[in-house]
Amino acid sequence: MDCILETRELTKEFNGFVAVNSVDLKVERGSIHALIGPNGAGKTTCFNLLTKFLTPTRGSILFDGLDITAEKPAAIARRGVIRSFQISAVFPHLTVLENVRVALQRQLGTSFHFWRSESSLHALDDRALELLREVDLESFAGTPAVELSYGRKRSLEIATTLAMDPKLMLLDEPTQGMGLEDVDRIRRLIKQVSARRTVLMVEHNMSVVSSIADTITVLQRGATLAEGSYEQVSNNPAVIEAYMGSANVELQGAH
Repeated sequence: MDCILETRELTKEFNGFVAVNSVDLKVERGSIHALIGPNGAGKTTCFNLLTKFLTPTRGSILFDGLDITAEKPAAIARRGVIRSFQISAVFPHLTVLENVRVALQRQLGTSFHFWRSESSLHALDDRALELLREVDLESFAGTPAVELSYGRKRSLEIATTLAMDPKLMLLDEPTQGMGLEDVDRIRRLIKQVSARRTVLMVEHNMSVVSSIADTITVLQRGATLAEGSYEQVSNNPAVIEAYMGSANVELQGAH
């Protein structure tokens, strides 16, 4: 297996509480890999460790075969590990096109050149429009981001993530809080953009996970409970027990 990301005994403790416990994770290049588990299972903490928002207590993180455990968040982002967050992270009063242009500025090396006129950014318009087409937002290019529906804001976030030219996209709850129509749009979008990239996502919606994830890792109390295809993990007795009650109904209902 050609792994783009690997963790070895990744562990995070907070004053004696073990939030992530010796997790060995292997994400295959070009795949969609989902992290699932009950609330408090350690999924978001694991994401924070991978992007170095948190420092591991012990264990190691390898990206493209290189140990990046000691690197800072900015260095990891420059390697191509780009993350979206649970909450909306767009500039509300910029247009949709301007939001993507801001993300593209890194390629010009002018991200902090605040004295330059806006016209210097027009060279990025063609690429920005291309990215908006990829996420089905081209017709909203001139719309202030604040006017977008919640689902389209998440689509815009994926466009700005793509603008950073990621090798590995980390998507944290990409369909959280959405209605069925928006969930289906984001599901199709993730599948579409994964054709040339690797995606690691935390997701509660089992219908999304079952339909697009190549591999699923189930966490419970910070440790790996099971891993495999959706069919394998959804029929695993330990996973079924972990998803007792309403979560279990959701897990089984996604077949």
